[in-house]
Amino acid sequence: MKVNVRYFASIREAIGQGSEAVETRAQTLGALRDELIARGGAYATALARGRSVRAALDQVMADEGTALRDGGEVAFFPPVTGG
Repeated sequence: MKVNVRYFASIREAIGQGSEAVETRAQTLGALRDELIARGGAYATALARGRSVRAALDQVMADEGTALRDGGEVAFFPPVTGG
């Protein structure tokens, strides 16, 4: 399936792009994250399992077990605090 992945804040800065279309075999957000980590380099660092990374599917906050859908929009971003 194909999903549009968007990266925000420090993740976008580390990866060097704000979005990309990704052809994936992943069925869940967590599996997609693992596929991206497996690319190595900046992806492995920015999305590493030890880092706190939030995710959304079609602009709704979601956990890693959330099922992907063809054509969906996935967003990865670091936790944000306000003040």
